[in-house]
Amino acid sequence: MTDAKGLHGLSCKGGTGRSARHHNLNDLVWRALGKANIPSVKEPTGLFRSDGKRPDGLTLIPWKNGKCVTWDVTVTDTLAQSYLSSTSSTSGGAAEAAADRKSLKYAQLAQTYIFVPIAMETFGPLNMAGFQFLNELGRRISQESDDSRECAFLFQRLSMTIQCFNAVAIQGTFAMRTLTEDDISDI
Repeated sequence: MTDAKGLHGLSCKGGTGRSARHHNLNDLVWRALGKANIPSVKEPTGLFRSDGKRPDGLTLIPWKNGKCVTWDVTVTDTLAQSYLSSTSSTSGGAAEAAADRKSLKYAQLAQTYIFVPIAMETFGPLNMAGFQFLNELGRRISQESDDSRECAFLFQRLSMTIQCFNAVAIQGTFAMRTLTEDDISDI
């Protein structure tokens, strides 16, 4: 159910659209790599951790210093009670905390790959490592397309995806009710 401000859906683990948001954001990164002519795979096999978890994607050619990039996308709620102390004093505080957790989760991959956590907040901030990776990706797309606006387009697509799924999450907290004949006659 919704709270007085209607924000519960943004942080609820069982919230509407969480999985779809994650898959959409991951797909945006994967497609952006394709636009830059960098082949990659989503949810690569063979990179399992001891608990069976794997990152969201892997480039199939080296990104930098002879290493391929693995990435993992996550979204945190800027207004979640657990993050308020950091987000109220530092823009992107929740994103950085989530990125740190992702980096710890995939620490063993950092020996062989470049691991990039892409952590975004529901109100927009992005962690620094994710920002730098996406900025470089946008630059590489611009080199391929000869359009200097590609980086801006990439960030706009990410932002619009977050905003659309914020609306889905908030709307998902509204109670659904069946229309009665009286409701229909009032229309």
